[in-house]
Amino acid sequence: MKRIRGVTTSLLLLVTMLLAHGNELHIMGTVANITTTSITVKTQDGHSIDISIAQDTKFMRGTEPISAKDIKTGDRVVVHASKNGEKLVATTVAVGKTSEANQKAKNGAQSH
Repeated sequence: MKRIRGVTTSLLLLVTMLLAHGNELHIMGTVANITTTSITVKTQDGHSIDISIAQDTKFMRGTEPISAKDIKTGDRVVVHASKNGEKLVATTVAVGKTSEANQKAKNGAQSH
């Protein structure tokens, strides 16, 4: 019974996220993989969603434009995407700002 309730809740949450922006879909989670042509986002409920990257896809960190190369596995993102047939295509990928403490920890780990 708990499993059915969990699956139902997950599906309702997914549908709500997908309908959040009218014609655009709104996908939140962490980057599981990124290439020059796609980004895979792992949502909080454990689903992995593959989204194509187009030439006109915009990448942002806060209010600053960035490039896809600046995005790393594990980054928290919000992707706004449109449907093209059965395929999702990212219009905007917004990366969460890295806190100053996290940035210092990353920089310290890289220098060792």
